[in-house]
Amino acid sequence: MNAEDVRLYRERWKAVEEIERQELRAMTFEQHWAKLNAIVRFAIEQGLERGDDSEEMEIYLRWAKLKGAG
Repeated sequence: MNAEDVRLYRERWKAVEEIERQELRAMTFEQHWAKLNAIVRFAIEQGLERGDDSEEMEIYLRWAKLKGAG
């Protein structure tokens, strides 16, 4: 792969991303809701559980403190 191939590859994926964005914007609330429910059902069927996010909140609070100090 040369630099031109890489550039074309990236441009194609950017075009795909834009099409996907347009499709998402065109979806109705009901369609979004159905997709979300399908994802949740899949997670439940696979036995996936939400982990403890106490560490995540701690990080968020640290960033908020740093942002406030600046």
